[in-house]
Amino acid sequence: MFLSVFDLFKVGIGPSSSHTMGPMVAAARFLDSLRAAPFRPRGLRATLHGSLAFTGKGHATDRAVVLGFAGFTPDTMDLAEAEAALARIAATRTVSPEGLGDLAFDPERDLIFDYDRPLPGHANGMVLMATDAQGDVISRETYYSIGGGFVLTEAELAERAGDRRSDAAAAVPYPFATAAEMLEMAAESGKSIAAMKRANERTRRSDAEIRAGLDRIWQVMRDCMDRGLAGQGTLPGGLNVRRRAHGVHQSLLAERGMNLAPPHVVNDWLSAYAMAVNEENAAGGQVVTAPTNGAAGVVPAVIRYWLDHVPGASIAQLDKFLLTAAAVGGLIKHNASISGAECGCQAEVGSASAMAAAGLAAVLGGTPEQVENAAEIALEHHLGMTCDPVRGLVQVPCIERNGLGAIKAVSAASLSLRGDGTHLVPLDAAIETMRQTGQDMSEKYKETSLGGLAVNVPNC
Repeated sequence: MFLSVFDLFKVGIGPSSSHTMGPMVAAARFLDSLRAAPFRPRGLRATLHGSLAFTGKGHATDRAVVLGFAGFTPDTMDLAEAEAALARIAATRTVSPEGLGDLAFDPERDLIFDYDRPLPGHANGMVLMATDAQGDVISRETYYSIGGGFVLTEAELAERAGDRRSDAAAAVPYPFATAAEMLEMAAESGKSIAAMKRANERTRRSDAEIRAGLDRIWQVMRDCMDRGLAGQGTLPGGLNVRRRAHGVHQSLLAERGMNLAPPHVVNDWLSAYAMAVNEENAAGGQVVTAPTNGAAGVVPAVIRYWLDHVPGASIAQLDKFLLTAAAVGGLIKHNASISGAECGCQAEVGSASAMAAAGLAAVLGGTPEQVENAAEIALEHHLGMTCDPVRGLVQVPCIERNGLGAIKAVSAASLSLRGDGTHLVPLDAAIETMRQTGQDMSEKYKETSLGGLAVNVPNC
């Protein structure tokens, strides 16, 4: 099984990888299909279903579709240009994507939130359509945003469901599709998890490209965190959530060096780092999916904790952290889900915590068995976590959850390193349990904002 580190860690925009980045990517794919079509479209339409309908407004799904139709993509989008385009589209009721000319598109009329008809393939479904001069539909495609910015057409999703292990024999030297296979290959080869992951990546990219890509991932993560630590004021969306990372960070800096500071203050550092990222995400800033936007703060927070607070930490080992984390994230995505709309927040913050725990255990000298144990501990203790964002915004409880996910990741890595890697519950069992739990979970707890905190916290 091969899922690149650059698929799991993608540069994009907030507030949601599944509800913002995914729909924008889907719109771009649809435009590409129209450019290759033998006919010339004259207009565009879109309908949003399931979780995309119920929490789309809070997740800026409507903006994402409009901007996607206008030719914007998550990895290159300039915020000022996007705002200008939105104003222009609202005034002219047209979009002008490259190579397709002016297309009629009125966001108020042609973008429909369909709350009544969920699509069968996934909770995050959308139908994109092209029309002729008379307004009749001449092309239609169903897309599913399956988490982490990944998008599949209806046919691609059906193919994936028919054989979940279809890519298990990918042409890579270490095609592990389960944690058990990963440990077996590590034992046989004598390589670390990161070394096997790097060998797999080399089938797609040169060492220089891998290094440059990983450096960029960390640079975007760190820049996002620094903006969040400096940012003040209130987050958009109407909940009037106050940015807190700046204040927590400033108080921690003021206390630094005090002999009487309690040891548990390190938890506040972790929370400040993670919350800074997710406050930036909530504000629509540039982030890295890790593996999703809603869980984007966990991995960078643990990396910064390691670099800035752990004696002996070296940036030269950053690739080991990210490659190990990506190996674990790939297993979770392949065998379960990283989508909150599919399996609840256990699939987002739980997955991120497992990835961060694995990465930290690796750079602290853990064996493959200890790394696998760290990931299992972190995931196991997020099982059952619901996704119930208040008003559909990626703010409450999402921002704080990233801080707690980072704390759990560090605890899991530390606990695993106190042992020899022998443990009762395999990571594969925790991943399968997460999948089953998500399957059994009520839809109102899976990113629809129809249950949990979303209905028990005043949000007006």
